[in-house]
Amino acid sequence: VDFPGETEAFELCAKFCYGITITLCAHNVVAVRCAAEYLEMTEEVETENLVQRLELFLTSCVFKSWRDSLVTLQTTKALPLWSQDLGITNRCIEAIANGVSLSPGEDLPTQLETGLSRNRSRRRDESLCNGGGRSKAENAARWWGEDLADLGLDLYQRTMVAIKSSHRNVSPRLIGNALRIYASKWLQSIEPDSHLVLESVISLLPMEKSSVSCSFLLQLLKMTNVVNVSHSSKMELAVKAGNQLDKATVSELLIPLPDESGMLYDVDVVTMMVKQFVSQIRPTRTRTQHRRSRSEENINLEEIQEIGRSLSSSSSSSSPNPLLVKVAKLVDS
Repeated sequence: VDFPGETEAFELCAKFCYGITITLCAHNVVAVRCAAEYLEMTEEVETENLVQRLELFLTSCVFKSWRDSLVTLQTTKALPLWSQDLGITNRCIEAIANGVSLSPGEDLPTQLETGLSRNRSRRRDESLCNGGGRSKAENAARWWGEDLADLGLDLYQRTMVAIKSSHRNVSPRLIGNALRIYASKWLQSIEPDSHLVLESVISLLPMEKSSVSCSFLLQLLKMTNVVNVSHSSKMELAVKAGNQLDKATVSELLIPLPDESGMLYDVDVVTMMVKQFVSQIRPTRTRTQHRRSRSEENINLEEIQEIGRSLSSSSSSSSPNPLLVKVAKLVDS
C-alpha cells in the first residue's frame, strides 16, 4: 500500500493518537495532512481529530505567511495527487497570489512574512535580464519574482495565472518583469524541457504592449529556433515583437537559424514582424473610420522610415546581408 508521507508522517500521526505533542511546520504539514486523511482521522471518528487540527494550522498559520505558503507549495510536489484532491495546492497558490496583490509594487511584502526574500542574495543579471540599470517596475517585481522563480514549471505557471487574474489588479509591467526573472533562471542552458519553459513564458506574457521590452521578446524569439517550440508560440512571440519593432536594433533582428536549415538568419519571421509593425500603424482606412491627426501620421511615418534607414545602412555594407536587404525593401515599399 502506498502510504502518503512515508514513515515520518505515520509516526507523527501515531504520536498524536497517543497524546504526544507533535511539531508541525511548512515542511511537514502536507505529508501529515495526507497521512491523516488516509488514516481517516476525521471528526466522524473523534472530535478535534488530527485532520481538523491540521486544517486549522494551515488556515491560521501557513496561508498567512508568504514564506510558509511557498515552502508548503514546494512540498506538494512529493504528493501531487493527494495535495490536489485535498485542495492544498490551490490554497497555497491563492495565498501566494493574494500576497503579491497586497503589495505588488514594493521591494518587500509588508502584509506577509518576508522569509525567503529578506535573506535572499540578489542574483546577478543574466543574458535575458541584461542591462546595467533596472527600472522601478523591475525592482518592484523582484521581491516576489525571485521567490517564485524557484518553483517548477507546472506550479509556476499555475501561480502566475492566479496572479494575472483581473481581480488582483497586478500591473502587466510587474508580471512581465517577473517572467524575465524566471526565463533568466531556467533558460540559461538548453535542457530537455527548455521548449516547455519557453512556451509557458510566451503564453504568460501580458497582452499589453509595454509589459516587456522588445529586446527581451527578440531574445526569446532567438531561442525558439534553438529549442524547437511550437509554431503557434513562435508566431505569437513574433507578433508581440512586431508591435514594438521601432524599439529594436538591427543586431537584434538577426535571428539565427539552425545549421541544418541552410540559411544563416530567419528571414520569414523578421519579415512577418515588419509587416505586423507596418499594419498596426498604417491601418486600412474605411469610410467609417475617423481620420487620424496629421501629427500622429508623421510620427508613424518617421517610425517606419527609421527602421528602413537602419536596415538599409546595414545592408549597404561591402557584404550585404540578404535578410536585411529583403526587409529593408519591404519597409521602403
